Amino acid sequence: MKLVEKVKKYLDEINRNDKQGKKINAFLYINPNALKEAQEIDAKAKKGRLYGYVFGIKANINVKGMPISCGSKVLENYYGTYDATVIEKIKKEDGLIIGICNCDEFTCGSSGEHSAYGATRSPKALDRVAGGSSSGSAASVSAGFCDVSLGSDTGCSIRTPASNCGVVGVKPSYGFVSRYGLVDLSMSLDQIGPIGKNVEDVALVLDVIKGKDDKDTISFESEKIELKKEGKVKIGIIVIKGVDKRIQELFDEKVREAVKKNGWKVEDIEIKHIELAVQTYYPLVYSEFYSATRRFDGRGYGYKIEEKCGEEVLRRILGGSVITKAEFAGQYYEKSLKVKELIKNEFADAFKKVDCIMLPTVPSLPWKIGDKVKVEDEYAYDALTIPANLSGICSVSIPMGEVKEGSEKIPVGMQVMCARGEEGKMLSIAKMVLQ
Repeated sequence: MKLVEKVKKYLDEINRNDKQGKKINAFLYINPNALKEAQEIDAKAKKGRLYGYVFGIKANINVKGMPISCGSKVLENYYGTYDATVIEKIKKEDGLIIGICNCDEFTCGSSGEHSAYGATRSPKALDRVAGGSSSGSAASVSAGFCDVSLGSDTGCSIRTPASNCGVVGVKPSYGFVSRYGLVDLSMSLDQIGPIGKNVEDVALVLDVIKGKDDKDTISFESEKIELKKEGKVKIGIIVIKGVDKRIQELFDEKVREAVKKNGWKVEDIEIKHIELAVQTYYPLVYSEFYSATRRFDGRGYGYKIEEKCGEEVLRRILGGSVITKAEFAGQYYEKSLKVKELIKNEFADAFKKVDCIMLPTVPSLPWKIGDKVKVEDEYAYDALTIPANLSGICSVSIPMGEVKEGSEKIPVGMQVMCARGEEGKMLSIAKMVLQ
C-alpha cells in the first residue's frame, strides 16, 4: 500500500471516530497537508527507514507550523516555530506526521482528563480514562488512527496510557533521546519515547530518534537497537503492596509463561526505598514545574499561565511556589534528590543480580471518565512507573491481557525494566514475552 492510500484510510477513520467531541478525542489537530506530503514521499526514488509510518505527536513536542498547545488554553494560539530534534529525525527518515495528540494540560495528570480540550477515552474501554499524560498518543495508536506516536514520560505518562489502551509504550533511559523541542514538566525526569502496536515498531522508531544532540547536554550516544533472542535471562521480581488482586494474578501468570517458554529464571529482589517513590517524585516535579512555568508570563507568547490554566496545573504551580520559598532553603527539593539517588543506587545494585525487572504497569484498573477520584489516589496510580524515572533506567509497558469487570474487558500492561542504556536488551526480552 502506498503511503498516500494509508493516510487516506487513517484520515477517514479519524473523521468518523475522532473529531473533537466524538468518541475517542485523541487528536487536537490534523495536518492539512498530510496527503500532499504523502504524495511527495511516495514520489521519492530512495525512501527512508520510516517510510510508510504515520505518526501522531503529543501536543508538548514542537512541530513547525502546527499548534503546540500542551493541552492548554494558555498556548491555544501558539504554533511551533521549529522542529524538535526527534521530529527532524522522523522527517529525515520519511515518517509522516498526521496530527497533534491530546494530553493532560502541560502534562499534569495520570488520566487524560486534565486536558483543556476534554478527556481522551480508551478505545478498548470507552467509558474509561485513556491514561495520562500522553492520552491521545496512546489512544490514537490503539484506535487505528496512526501507526506510531510520540509521547513524553515524566513518571508514568507513556506507560500508563499504553497499559490502559492495550499498546506498547517505551520510557527510554534518561538522556537516551534528545529533549530539545519538548515543553518539559520536570527537567530531571522527562523523556520522549514511542508508542506503537508492537515491539518491532517502537524499536525501529526509538533507534531513529535516539542519540547525542548538542542541543541537549544530557543526551548520549548509544548502540544500534537490535531485537535478538535473549538466552539465560534472570528476571527480578519486586513484591509490591496494594496491587489489585486481578492484575497481580494476571502478571504472575504472564511471568510463569515467559519463564517456562524461554527457560528463564526468577529471583525476588528488594528495593528498600521504592515505597517512597511517589513522595520523592512530587516535590521534584512541583519545584521544577513551577520554575519552568515562569516563562509563561503572557509577554512573549500565549497567556499568563495562572489566568488560563486548569485546577491540576494551578495546584502544581502553587505547590511549587511554596516549597521553593527562600525560608525553606530548598530542603524539600534537596531531600527528594537524596532519596532519588538512593533509589537509583538500589536499582543499579539490583541489575548486578538480574537482567531485567518485571512488574505490573498500574496498581489498579483505570477509572471511569467523570468518576470523582481523590488527588492522592490519582497520584498513587503512578506508584509502579515512577521508580524508573527516578533511577533513570529504561522501561517498556507491554500488553499482558485483560481483566474482566462486569461486562467489560479492560486491558492492563506489564513493565520490563533494564539498566540505563540497555534499551535493545529490554525490547528483545519484551518481544519474547509477547511471542
